[in-house]
Amino acid sequence: MDNQKNLLLAVVFSLIVLIGYDFFFNPQKKINEPKNEDKFISNEEDSNIPVLESKEPSISKKFKEKRVNFESRRLQGSINLYGATLDDLLLKDYFKTINKKEKIKILSSEDSAQPYFLRLGWASTDRSIQMPDKNSLWKSKKNNYGENEIIELTWVNDNGLKFRRNINIDSNFMILVQDEVINETGKTIDITNFSYLRRKNYKPQNKFFILHEGPLGVFNDTLKEVSYEEIEEENEIIETTKNGWIGFTDHYWQVAIFPENDKPFKARFKNLKNDPNSIQIDFINDSIKTLQNNESFKIKSFIFAGAKEVPLIDKYIKELNINKLDLSVDFGWFYFLTKPLFYALHFLSGLFGNFGIGIIILTICIRIILFPLANKSFKSMNAMRILTPEIQKLRERYKDDKAKMNQEMFAMYKEKKINPASGCLPILIQIPIFFALYKVLFVSIEMRHAPFFGWIKDLSAPDPTSIFNLFGLIPWSPPLFLTIGVWPLLMGLSMYLQQKINPPPPDPIQAKIFMMLPIIFTFLLATFPSGMVIYWTVNNILSIAQQYFLLKKQRKNE
Repeated sequence: MDNQKNLLLAVVFSLIVLIGYDFFFNPQKKINEPKNEDKFISNEEDSNIPVLESKEPSISKKFKEKRVNFESRRLQGSINLYGATLDDLLLKDYFKTINKKEKIKILSSEDSAQPYFLRLGWASTDRSIQMPDKNSLWKSKKNNYGENEIIELTWVNDNGLKFRRNINIDSNFMILVQDEVINETGKTIDITNFSYLRRKNYKPQNKFFILHEGPLGVFNDTLKEVSYEEIEEENEIIETTKNGWIGFTDHYWQVAIFPENDKPFKARFKNLKNDPNSIQIDFINDSIKTLQNNESFKIKSFIFAGAKEVPLIDKYIKELNINKLDLSVDFGWFYFLTKPLFYALHFLSGLFGNFGIGIIILTICIRIILFPLANKSFKSMNAMRILTPEIQKLRERYKDDKAKMNQEMFAMYKEKKINPASGCLPILIQIPIFFALYKVLFVSIEMRHAPFFGWIKDLSAPDPTSIFNLFGLIPWSPPLFLTIGVWPLLMGLSMYLQQKINPPPPDPIQAKIFMMLPIIFTFLLATFPSGMVIYWTVNNILSIAQQYFLLKKQRKNE
């Protein structure tokens, strides 16, 4: 099977699906207007929660701070007691670079270059009742909380309305917030809770058409991915749902917020025009709690803040019944293939103790499984090559009569018992599988900072060597487009050898294009993560071995 033709078919097929789906089937976004029957009032001036009649946020360059520190097994950070704001959160076991000097920071304070913070609040229908807002100073029992300790915060208004908040961080990335409201105001009040997550001055550095980075959520059992540009254009997108979630996702990290799964809620994506370059996602509970005097009320909210580790997310789905939280990992349209392939790769890399070895073993296994399809495709293509001279003669003989030419060609196919389309179907079946494996490698956090052998210290980064400085012998760092390492060269060489083992295409122009492909893809894949280049190189080598075996077998049968 000609792997270059498969590649071209894969690219064309993917573009057709991408463009065709967006053009013909992508539904028009509908913005749901807030309902008017339940108008809640909040003193949280910058909350901008759906169905809240709130004032425009006041933009201030001075932020009040009084902090309480916390640390769990995998998270550490602090909470600003003004507004009980979660705006300082780091991952203890993930780092920006392989030298492990700087930890990954998930959330950042309002006075940072890229603010990214979370607040949980309350709203009431009674304008006279004071609610906690961003300027409310909560009290904490301690200044520092260690692993397995529950963070306890309290706030009381001037009229006897008390708020108690317990924050429990598990051993991974799930944060449970349990709020209790105690009504000692002497009157009945209607109350509900909300959460919002705000991000400012941020856009994804790498925009890949196969990976979504930005706002997303699951509403009514369906994943909704929204780009930053879409929110800025539409200003506001509102969803009403139950047992869903809303959040921001990056390549490897995510923050998602959601209430208890039996509580209906309104979720929103919002462009804050009065706070430039700010995007807010939020939810408000649809259920309204009426509190009599001396009555209390408890409710839970959840925050997932951390690395998108698929086995861990699947565990949360099972334990907490979170609907489709695993879709935050962008497995794409071939989800039914991608996720099983991920678990196969996860198992193999754990079994052999190396993610790169796992890639190689999985590629070999897939090749073995698909061998019958590849064999059928190869036989069909080879039969068509044998007929190429006769087809050329027919084209020359009937060049002025296309109908007669097609009639004679179909008669020849029938006589030789050849179906011209039989070689395409096996290829089309294989394309989703290899595209799904490519997707797995792209989104898997397990490949990030995972070493292979020799000079490959990070499979998620390009091969650091370059032919233009003699692979490090010359003390010169070439520009990125000239950084062509050993693995990209091996990949290009394998493509070249693969072409040589097959007869050249009969069309001279097509033959020249195919001659250029190894050079083009050497430069192109030089910038790709080395794990993907290793996969493609091994795949080419296996294709060469497979083609050699089939050619040898066919020659014996002749």
